Amino acid sequence: MSAQLRETAGELADLLWREHTLYRERSGTVVIRGSHVERWISLSPTGGQDQVLIRAGRILDGGTTAPARSETVADLTGGRHELAAVCRRLLAETAVGAASGGAPRPSRPGREKRGTTRRPRKPARGGRHTGPASWLIILGLLTVVALCARAVVAAL
Repeated sequence: MSAQLRETAGELADLLWREHTLYRERSGTVVIRGSHVERWISLSPTGGQDQVLIRAGRILDGGTTAPARSETVADLTGGRHELAAVCRRLLAETAVGAASGGAPRPSRPGREKRGTTRRPRKPARGGRHTGPASWLIILGLLTVVALCARAVVAAL
């Protein structure tokens, strides 16, 4: 199954993208990376014969892969062009999800992924770096140091 999956993934990669990277993970999953389109597709063996789990996701700015945004099970007997159509549909769903800016949809109902949404950046502070509260703390510390120094000098 592993050799058939790698061969199928190679043919799919040629149909989907001109530029791609193909590799196999330890679990037997074959991943096709299209860095120029910032997307990835993975094909994993399933329990059924001649079936494959296809997952699609994004490639983040640093080159790491984001969790899968969409997945489906497809038959390997349908032909390469049918598998490519399924992959294109998943990639389109991934692109729509990325364009809307929303968090990825959970693959199972009721199971939300945490930590996948980004917080908006705080606006840059302008002008003064040290606020009034900080100055009061600094003034208090200087007063304590001055009192300690005065006590030491008086003790001599």
